[in-house]
Amino acid sequence: MAKDEEIGFHKGAITTLLKERQEMIRLIGIIDALLKAHSEALQKLGVSLEAPKEEAPKAKKKK
Repeated sequence: MAKDEEIGFHKGAITTLLKERQEMIRLIGIIDALLKAHSEALQKLGVSLEAPKEEAPKAKKKK
């Protein structure tokens, strides 16, 4: 592959990947907004989203 072709290939790859990253950031923003909306709706309905605190398992010693 000629040097100019290789440079063009890498520049094109970088441009494509930057656009893909922008789109992923946009999608994550949408997902975060939806998660927040559903979470707030559940809280208004009295549903707690906090995980219950687990007690440390008590080790039973056998002798």
